[in-house]
Amino acid sequence: MSRSDRLYSAVVTRDPEAEADLDDQVRADVPRNGIRLVGAHALQSSGDQTVNASTVLPWLFQAIGVPPALTGLLVPIRESGSMLPQAMLTPLVLRVRRRTLVFVTGALVQAVAVAAMALVAAIGSGLGAGVAILAALAVFSLGRSLTSMSSKDVQGRTLPKGQRGQINGLSTTAAGIVAITLGAALRILGGGELGAGQIAWLLGAGAVLWVLTALVYAGIREPYDKPDKEADDDATQAAASHGQGATTEPGTTRSPGWLVASVTLLREDKPFRHFVIVRSLLLVSALSPPFLVSLAMTSGAGELSGLGGFIIASGLSALLGGPVAGRLADRSSRNLMAAGAGIASALLIAIVVATLLPGFDGASGWGVALFVGSYFALTLIHTGVRVGRKTYLVDMAEGDQRTKYVAVSNSAMGIILLVAGALSSALSILGVHWALVFLAGLGALGVLAARRLPDVSAG
Repeated sequence: MSRSDRLYSAVVTRDPEAEADLDDQVRADVPRNGIRLVGAHALQSSGDQTVNASTVLPWLFQAIGVPPALTGLLVPIRESGSMLPQAMLTPLVLRVRRRTLVFVTGALVQAVAVAAMALVAAIGSGLGAGVAILAALAVFSLGRSLTSMSSKDVQGRTLPKGQRGQINGLSTTAAGIVAITLGAALRILGGGELGAGQIAWLLGAGAVLWVLTALVYAGIREPYDKPDKEADDDATQAAASHGQGATTEPGTTRSPGWLVASVTLLREDKPFRHFVIVRSLLLVSALSPPFLVSLAMTSGAGELSGLGGFIIASGLSALLGGPVAGRLADRSSRNLMAAGAGIASALLIAIVVATLLPGFDGASGWGVALFVGSYFALTLIHTGVRVGRKTYLVDMAEGDQRTKYVAVSNSAMGIILLVAGALSSALSILGVHWALVFLAGLGALGVLAARRLPDVSAG
């Protein structure tokens, strides 16, 4: 047994029957590819932490004097900007037989974008610097679209069912370690007192991490399903059917555009449409943590816990939840999503009730423990929901159909995220509690909807 086999078998529970269904070469490369997937995603998660749109970039904006109005654009550009273009980019991705190359390209685009941010942080200030960083963030999000679209396809091609969730879990664990380390460093260095020069060095390190991500991912041995000529012809046909605008013979109907093809897929593919609806309702665990931090700050708990405390809590949740969520996702990713939505909703209602009790003091030891503990629990739940959602999408389709599913669902979620975020933000004007109740309601509906999904997991 090779070193890769021993290491992979030590961290992943392998199913010989599932691997027996793979081609000989694919089966032989499973340990090597699995280790590289974990390594690449760990480096990717490390890079994400250095350019976090909820923590690092807002600190940078404050340090270099960017107008506060631009700070509100960071998260929408980062999140929706990486999702919305995916359906449009699908025809281009389908033309590339080696999806690892798509990921590597996306990683390098992100490296260049983060390096540009570091340069602006070092020499820029004011409105112009803020606009330049937002532009670089938009380019970063475009690169993230490519890595997001291709990573699930590569994972589906190189790993059997029953191991994909565990790989996602291990990657999440690595992200947790990075978050804990960064959170501890921020507390040691003074949290929000970091200067622009220090953040510039942090961003520069992030650019290097993205280059390393590309190098590790490039070493994955990706199988080809068909001979070159046939695969190329099929890729061209698939791209045309998704709206690439290929030429048509006289008398034939021109293929629909990517937007029409995306809407058609959502309208006609009932299982996929149901998954997108469930994913939308699962936003309860994604959108609620920032409101919880806001509630903690207004209650006086934030000054005692510090931003680093919340980052460490987030990292611990990923560290502890990643491996468990991965194994649960391989058993039933559907049940994992449903359970996560239900627990998150119940927790939000409990938080609302507790903070509205007469005499509640957020600045007390009990109040700080409530907020930090609840934040930890919510991010732990979100870890499970996220791993379950990713695993479900990889398991529910094969080949180019998986690529289309990933792209269209992410593009749809880009729009839904903006709408749900706008609604919850509008409700928060009346009070943060109303936003939390709204998100808890979404999660309750998500439980019912997720239970109706077909179970596509191996176990």
